[in-house]
Amino acid sequence: MLMIKGGTLIDPGNITGCYDIIIQNGKIAGILKPGTYKEPVKQDDVVIDAGGKIVTPGLIDMHVHLREPGHEYKETIASGCMAAASGGFTAVCSMPNTNPVNDCAEITAYIIEKARQAGKARVYPVASISMGLKGKNLSAFGELKHSGAVAVTDDGLPVSDSQLMRRAMEYAMGFDLPVISHAEDLQLSGNGVMNEGFSATRMGLAGIPNASEAVMVMRDIALCELTGAGLHIAHVSTKESVDAIREAKKRGLPVTAETTPHYFSLTDEDIIEYNTNFKMNPPLRSQKDKEAVRQGLADGTIDVIVTDHAPHSSLEKDVEFSQAANGIIGLETSLPLSLKLVKDNLITMEMLIRKMSKNPAQILGLETGIIEGLPADITIIDPEFSFTIDADRFYSKSRNTPFQGWQMIGKAVVTIVGGSIVFDESADSANA
Repeated sequence: MLMIKGGTLIDPGNITGCYDIIIQNGKIAGILKPGTYKEPVKQDDVVIDAGGKIVTPGLIDMHVHLREPGHEYKETIASGCMAAASGGFTAVCSMPNTNPVNDCAEITAYIIEKARQAGKARVYPVASISMGLKGKNLSAFGELKHSGAVAVTDDGLPVSDSQLMRRAMEYAMGFDLPVISHAEDLQLSGNGVMNEGFSATRMGLAGIPNASEAVMVMRDIALCELTGAGLHIAHVSTKESVDAIREAKKRGLPVTAETTPHYFSLTDEDIIEYNTNFKMNPPLRSQKDKEAVRQGLADGTIDVIVTDHAPHSSLEKDVEFSQAANGIIGLETSLPLSLKLVKDNLITMEMLIRKMSKNPAQILGLETGIIEGLPADITIIDPEFSFTIDADRFYSKSRNTPFQGWQMIGKAVVTIVGGSIVFDESADSANA
């Protein structure tokens, strides 16, 4: 038996308050008022004192790049799952731009099995929209769904062919698979490497205009309206995109959206000394865009906070800014950065848990919640835990973060998957 004692339980739409949680055989066996559990505690029982801490359904990151198969020198499924656990995530969704691409049942099954062997977090594969991410022919959605895929996307690349995107949305609807859009017009992006604006001009680097994202967001919203299929917009970074998604929701369209901590924490003005750890796609935008993203989180336009965890080795990052790979790691910094939204009174803790657990589960059709009989996937957060971000202590194999040295308050201190403790900050600190 595992007992989580005296924590503040926040399970949005289900239960909130101070409770003891009893876990047996990997599942939630009881949710009791403190002091009402009368059974004697046995020698092999584990009791976690969660006094002063927040207990939530396990966090879900629906947008990560685990790099395996094909790029294991950047990250493996095992190292990525351990990074997820240390960040408070009990489940992650792996993007399909691996080598080979996850466009068939065999790769989907391989990813699931490797995650099972690692045993640190659940992995739900997201398969490709098109074979080989080439944007020409659709992948076999039915076969992929049957093998365990929970959504489809060509993330890393847009589906530039509008007819193919339409057919993908119609096809996916028949299998109840969400379509995740990487919204980018490659012709508008051109050879740009950062946001188009004053900072790019000052640094002498080619810029990417907001329109490169916004026009494709608008196209895919139009296709959503045409087909009636569910559409999820990935890594929203611009004011125009937020405005378009807000308007689509007002019209009742089945559109959801995500953003990442770097888009509500940083701008292009923060890029220092051509540091390639600030290079990602979409790029860091302007202060105006950052504020629009924050407002979109506050008013519910943006449903989900993800990491877009994108590990790269020094081989890809220790080069000229224009030549460096896009992307940063985020699994071990996402929750602390997102908790700052609560401390800034932009959103409530309940809203944060919705965006990092309940909403991703709902979009993907996953079961979640601290409910008797469900698997015990639980995150325990210490909102007052003070620490300095140190990439050298990350479980991820990569170190490409722009947040090195940031002072943070609040983090996940215990992560439980299927009733097993997969991360414990106290044990981690003792072994440091």
